[in-house]
Amino acid sequence: MRESPLQPDVASASIGLAGNSISNLMGRPCETSGTPETQGSRPTVLVVDDEKLIVDTIVEIFEGAGFEVVGAYDGWAALEKITRWRPDYVLSDVLMPQMNGVELAIAIQKMHPATRIVLFSGQAGISEILLEGQRQGFEFELIAKPIHPLKLIEYFEKS
Repeated sequence: MRESPLQPDVASASIGLAGNSISNLMGRPCETSGTPETQGSRPTVLVVDDEKLIVDTIVEIFEGAGFEVVGAYDGWAALEKITRWRPDYVLSDVLMPQMNGVELAIAIQKMHPATRIVLFSGQAGISEILLEGQRQGFEFELIAKPIHPLKLIEYFEKS
């Protein structure tokens, strides 16, 4: 994991180091999600991270909160999903191999300008990557990893 060490009680309840079951963290059982092709009126989210555990955990968190959600484990897979499905939000890690989160966000914004992009990272050294996006005329929201599941849902529900 790329996150810095945390206090044990915080780590077990944070996305970056999820160790408890999602139903225990959320206080309610997770719901089963439909496929992108069957999305309804629920808010839709594409979650992108090169760490499978993080994607799978966040997908379960969003599903448990009533969002329609799909995960991707790299930027190229995310772009493929975007061609078939237009989510309301994209939540993407910044530091990923092959295509970083800012490059992905720029590509998505060019295809679907209405999609809201939220980047997240546990790394302090991402400022140059974000500045490159700004030089190209793109600004993206950034949240820090790890983030407590309830805080993540609260962030997206307020949006």
